[in-house]
Amino acid sequence: MLKKERYQAFVNHFSDQMPLPETELFYENPYQLLVAVILSAQCTDKRINMVTPAIFRDFPTPQHLATSNFDELFPYIRSVSYPNNKTKHLLGMAKMLVEDFGGEIPSTVNELIKLPGVGRKTANVITSVVWNQPNMAVDTHVFRVSKRLGLVPASANTPLEVELQLTKHLPKEVIHKAHHWLILHGRYTCLARTPKCDSCPITSICRYFEKNQKMMQKMGLIEGNKPT
Repeated sequence: MLKKERYQAFVNHFSDQMPLPETELFYENPYQLLVAVILSAQCTDKRINMVTPAIFRDFPTPQHLATSNFDELFPYIRSVSYPNNKTKHLLGMAKMLVEDFGGEIPSTVNELIKLPGVGRKTANVITSVVWNQPNMAVDTHVFRVSKRLGLVPASANTPLEVELQLTKHLPKEVIHKAHHWLILHGRYTCLARTPKCDSCPITSICRYFEKNQKMMQKMGLIEGNKPT
């Protein structure tokens, strides 16, 4: 299967089966999403959704958060991964938003990455989710699934390489959706250790599945070319 055909089949399937994908993080405005995404690094969305309601209630704006301090904010965050660093990041982020951006969430990747706790992945999430910009955030799910499917070459060893491949070959208008397609497929079907290939609806375009089938045929474990 040619790369162009693989991409087209991928887009066709998810456009039909998941036309309006959404992040599983709870939020009501760009500020809340930014807080949630910063907290979600190396942590589950489920855990983040448990702690953010209290944060959003008691620190409803960047101005409220900017006037807080470590000892006040830390108890809200203690149950997530790396709570010390994330507490510092949130406080620094809020203060910079107030001082440099008038309390408004910037809408470009280059501006967002100036904020404490915001790297390229987080900036891509914010711009693609809030403003539907054609930016691709590459987390572990996107990295794994895109390579397994064969959307990006196995030689792509960094998130940036994967991001550039995906944004190059995906139609611009679906890039913000494809981010969610890859994450959700990786979260619920194409699991890291035990991918659910038996129930996966896109094995016909999956290079990982094709490779495993050929290996099993060679070993005589399934019908096909058996060793002589």
